[in-house]
Amino acid sequence: MPIITLTTDLGTVDHYVSAVKATIIRQLENVNIIDISHDIPTFNIIHAAFVLKNVYQDFPSGTIHIIGVNTETDKDCSHLIVYANEHYFIGSDNGIFSLILDLKPDKIFEITTASDSDNENFPIKDIFAKSACHIARGGMLEIIGTEIKQFSKEFAKLEALHKKNSIIGSIIHIDHYGNAITNISQRLFKDVAKGRAYTINLGNKGHYSIDSIKRKYNEVQAGDALALFISTGLLSISINNGSATSLMGLNINDTVRIEFK
Repeated sequence: MPIITLTTDLGTVDHYVSAVKATIIRQLENVNIIDISHDIPTFNIIHAAFVLKNVYQDFPSGTIHIIGVNTETDKDCSHLIVYANEHYFIGSDNGIFSLILDLKPDKIFEITTASDSDNENFPIKDIFAKSACHIARGGMLEIIGTEIKQFSKEFAKLEALHKKNSIIGSIIHIDHYGNAITNISQRLFKDVAKGRAYTINLGNKGHYSIDSIKRKYNEVQAGDALALFISTGLLSISINNGSATSLMGLNINDTVRIEFK
């Protein structure tokens, strides 16, 4: 049974998500539709990319991922099917694919198939869903698109910087619990730390500091701050039973600096 995932900023209070699903099940008798998230902040492709990047590889090979965020950035924005890491991604050429994928994709196709509707304002339903169903039926990408060499828009990934005695990163995502997730990976930390003691300074003015990384939230008292590596391998600044962003005033793009002794 084919799997189609949905990552959108459509929300759940209107009919939009149901309309997309209805389009899919009308064309496919047996399909598993998975909602990754419909609560992406409107037009925020960075947030959407973070969410999808950290979950898509948990799905089986061949899964089709529809990305419905900021789909109509301008009149020249094309719609793409991207095949990478044995997964299909369908979305707009607005830079999001460069944020999701670490390596060059195997194939990129610009969708040329016409919409089934005279209304061109809902490509998630009329173009993306239709294309996903074509792929799910085993259809060739060449039938609904033209292969191209590269994306028209790409974003540079914000990587943590490191020296012999420090790592300088930033907060790149704030989750539902108010955890401040950074771009500092566990691998980078181990490579630079080499068993040394350290201090984690938080915020652009360094108002808060943490001197150890925990394995579990309950290693500190409720209301206390902690740092830990989450399942994605990234360093998170959190408060046990609380919101780090609210109580510590942390925001996206704030600096996180680790000083080694």
